[in-house]
Amino acid sequence: MTLAYSPNAAALVTFAVAGLLTAALVPLVRRFGLHWGLVDTPDSRKQHSAPMVRLGGIGIVAGFSLALTVTWLAGGFAELPAAKDRLIWTTLAGCLCFFVIGLADDLFALPPLPRLVAQVAVAMAVWDQGVRIGSIELPLEALGGAHFSLPPLLSLLATVVWLVGITNAINWLDGLDGLAAGVSGIAAIGLLSVSFSLAQPAAGLLAAALAGACSGFLRHNFNPARIFMGDGGSYFLGFALAAISIVGPAKALTSVSLLLPLLILSLPLADMSAVIMGRLSEGRSPFYPDRRHLHHRLLRSGLSHRRTVVLIYAFTQWLAALALVLANAENRFLWLALATAVLIAAVVISRRSLQRELR
Repeated sequence: MTLAYSPNAAALVTFAVAGLLTAALVPLVRRFGLHWGLVDTPDSRKQHSAPMVRLGGIGIVAGFSLALTVTWLAGGFAELPAAKDRLIWTTLAGCLCFFVIGLADDLFALPPLPRLVAQVAVAMAVWDQGVRIGSIELPLEALGGAHFSLPPLLSLLATVVWLVGITNAINWLDGLDGLAAGVSGIAAIGLLSVSFSLAQPAAGLLAAALAGACSGFLRHNFNPARIFMGDGGSYFLGFALAAISIVGPAKALTSVSLLLPLLILSLPLADMSAVIMGRLSEGRSPFYPDRRHLHHRLLRSGLSHRRTVVLIYAFTQWLAALALVLANAENRFLWLALATAVLIAAVVISRRSLQRELR
């Protein structure tokens, strides 16, 4: 019996293989980076105090790709329709292109504008191959529902903003040990659950591989980190989440197109939006580096590095559980209750920690 006949088993195997392979490959990448001096040096904006290898994205991409190869060889994508097959391959190609853009920045410190232009170009190419936001559906029951098919130009704009926006939101979230990898992993699990609930197993398998790669990388990246993912890793994770949400949940959603992935990824998107607005209000470039991100604010409030990361994890998990409720997933209210309990516990523990610091 092949994995194609058991989507849940396929997802579990894909997750486990991606996690194990990534955890095994990252130390090799770290040794390579140390040998060649490919490290991120500390400065006033960064939390680390010693040079750190920032090529961990190579391990993430390798674990992700090898896990999907194993799944494919085992028949996990055997029953995929031709149209969906094209979307999956396009998504994977886009992920690799964004990884290359980020890796080039890690190695050569590219200026912001060329990076943005390259991202937009790849997003446009992906749109041309069918990974696109083609319509918006609103739950206006009084009018029997409202469906708006987007004209090509507006569809292109919406898709590019979505893909490039989420990619950079995850990239900007990568400011603390384990933060981007953990939030991306939780978001990927949320997309996995929603995709399977909406009968989109192919997107679910991509999300499973992504979640597994994030968990394997966290073995080496959680505070105190021994390696960073770099822009290559964060660009890869961000684009993968954005593209999977288009080919998965958004394709089958009948009430509000893109609401579920938007909800799951709302924390990094809200953080990026607030940072951009703050910089623009001061007459600075949106790319101007500073310490106004959510995790910086939580650190300044007195929370420790680990408590800040765990609190953001808990809130992201709660948003993912809320998305499961909207998708009518099985045991959705149980997951929401558990996520709410975790969030409350994280908030209470954080408040007590702050009170002890103030005494």
